Amino acid sequence: MNIPQITAQQVEAFILILLRVSAVIAMIPVLGNATTPVRVKGGLSLMIAFLLFPVVGMQVPPLDLLPMIWRMAGEVMIGVLIGFMGRMILSALQLSGQLIGFQMGFAIVNVVDPVTSTQVSITAQFQYIVAMLVFLAVDGHHIFLYAIAESYAIIPPLDFTFSSDLARFVIEFSRGIFVVAVKVGAPVIAVLLMTTVGVGIVARTVPQINVFIVGFPLQIAMGLICIGITLPLFVKMVGNIFLGFEKELSVLLHLM
Repeated sequence: MNIPQITAQQVEAFILILLRVSAVIAMIPVLGNATTPVRVKGGLSLMIAFLLFPVVGMQVPPLDLLPMIWRMAGEVMIGVLIGFMGRMILSALQLSGQLIGFQMGFAIVNVVDPVTSTQVSITAQFQYIVAMLVFLAVDGHHIFLYAIAESYAIIPPLDFTFSSDLARFVIEFSRGIFVVAVKVGAPVIAVLLMTTVGVGIVARTVPQINVFIVGFPLQIAMGLICIGITLPLFVKMVGNIFLGFEKELSVLLHLM
């Protein structure tokens, strides 16, 4: 039986592929969460790297130690940027829940998010969990797995370039999360705002009514009712956001 010989160049090529794949897996939503076991992440990264190795068919050019380390850092940066943009979308949806919770009076009613180990409001955690379920329902994780393979067709190994256009695109995308957060939470926030105005008008016209006793339960009730009514709209909007994210990833890869 002939045992195939593994050259040092093939080992270097596999390590470079594994660096980019591992960075993406460690950063993408759901699969890259802290609650996902490290063995699962490592096993999935190795499996994808083994599948991509014969397809990529790369030839690693001979480089000195310092240039090779710099190029390897570029491979990690490609994966980090791909996964970072996906996490920004979920952060925007979580921020939308934070705004809704603040309007409902849940600003101090926090729970510990097991993914980020930070305290977030109940509504923010609810929207985050729903967003992750929608992410899996629309096969959002397939978009990232496809982006890993597509990245080698657009960005050859050791060919990462950080340009001013790339920095501007990432900054513009990061700024857009606030717009997404406001758009997603706008229906509930608008209803709660009108409820607050109505309670204020009643307090001015009928001073005998204790606004603190009536207003707080009314805000919570209206918020929960509006969240339940707008939940189908929320799911549809989140699905459209994830489905449209493929175009953003394509632009990002071409800028790199």
